[in-house]
Amino acid sequence: MINDLRQQFNQNFTEEKYKNFLADLDSKHPGDIVFRVAETPVFISKGFTKKIIDACEAIVDVIVDGNFKKLTAAAIPKGEAVPNENAHTHFIAFDFGICENAAGELEPQLIEMQGFPSLFAFQIYYPEVLKKHFDIPENFDNYLNDYNKESYIKLLKQIIVGEHNIENVILLEINPHEQKTRIDFYCTKDYLGIPIVSLTDLIREERNLYYMNEGKKIQVKRIYNRVIFDELLQQKEALGNFVDLTQELDVEWVPHPNWFYRISKFTLPFIKHPYAPETFFLNEVKQLPGNLENFVLKPLFSFAGQGVIIDVTKEDIANVKDPENWILQRKVKYADVIITPNVPAKAEIRIFYFWKDGWQRPIAVNNLARLSKGKMIGVRYNMDKDWVGGSVAFFEK
Repeated sequence: MINDLRQQFNQNFTEEKYKNFLADLDSKHPGDIVFRVAETPVFISKGFTKKIIDACEAIVDVIVDGNFKKLTAAAIPKGEAVPNENAHTHFIAFDFGICENAAGELEPQLIEMQGFPSLFAFQIYYPEVLKKHFDIPENFDNYLNDYNKESYIKLLKQIIVGEHNIENVILLEINPHEQKTRIDFYCTKDYLGIPIVSLTDLIREERNLYYMNEGKKIQVKRIYNRVIFDELLQQKEALGNFVDLTQELDVEWVPHPNWFYRISKFTLPFIKHPYAPETFFLNEVKQLPGNLENFVLKPLFSFAGQGVIIDVTKEDIANVKDPENWILQRKVKYADVIITPNVPAKAEIRIFYFWKDGWQRPIAVNNLARLSKGKMIGVRYNMDKDWVGGSVAFFEK
């Protein structure tokens, strides 16, 4: 995005550097980075950073509004609400595509958002290793709002662990050691010290939860929740017996599971901003737009782009049995913005917002980026291409 930096990076790039970088990155937890890591970071100018953050702050204004819970009451599927919801989520991730508008100018466009964690710990480790192997200008940083590695880890620990003993706080996931994001779980344990526990290993006694550690039963007082509820719903039968999280439990949540639904694709129709493409609940569309080819059809409850229909037809819409669980979102034009040795790549930037208890609103602290050369952004859709995959944005200070 910054031409001279892109040119300089590409000129200095070698396959040997990239190979050494990947080997170093893999050395912390060998074999546990199971997604493709891109050859390059993304360099973001001050002006473009301001556009992204201004858009985020406008969306945060909607989320902190006193009416937001009422607005999103229907977001939580029937029977899936978890008791003891707190006042706000602890984390928000905003996904912006780097797009080209009608005038040919670059601008961010909101693609999705989630009131749920992302690769918060891996994005401490990964940019640090990247800087060891590639020249990143000193006036560029992956952290925002003057955070650095130390202050970011401190804030992450304050939010996740709080005042509890480390052993009483767990990272909870479904079969965590089988997940494609497990490298982030391991990095979380490295930086915060909290144990990683599978949902299937939780023990319930009345309202209390426990897990076993070397034959010792330890009470769970706080859960760093990484259970993706779409995934849980799909796997319920295969998982067998496990603790029902919708029951009354004496445990604190970070973030509370209900925010997974409240801040999600469900929220998009309520966002009115130049950098947020117009979005409609499918069941509220009285007449289909004549330019249907300019819209994307998305299920509200899906993970990692599954079920998305990019080239929508009237037949696709007619085949939807539950239109209340789908949205129509205006297509955006991703810019071929990352020059590579062959064809250019597209990019998305995910901004991490952290929300500590007692704060009036969350704050932007870090990011990840994803590069693509296909129709879909995401590492699972670009496995056979180069200069694509997981990455990070460095923002001009």
